[in-house]
Amino acid sequence: MANSHYFYVLYCKDQTFYGGYTTDPDRRLKEHNDGIGAKYTRLPSRRPLEMIHVETFASRSEATKAEYAFKKLTRLQKIAYLKEKGAHYDHSN
Repeated sequence: MANSHYFYVLYCKDQTFYGGYTTDPDRRLKEHNDGIGAKYTRLPSRRPLEMIHVETFASRSEATKAEYAFKKLTRLQKIAYLKEKGAHYDHSN
């Protein structure tokens, strides 16, 4: 979708979550897995990463507000949010 803005959640190899903003989820996931994404995901212990959730917004402001709100949640709240949104990931690692 042209001019779309996305809030996404990655599930890291170390079983943590990373929330971010992008205009191209596929490119951004590749950057994270190539070790050139955010500082948090550059650690080899966090890769490979799996994109488990993506939400589309009409503006950057809306998407970054969703990202900010997600990052403020506790781990249990993040899990509940992702369940509610239908995200699927293997948390048995």
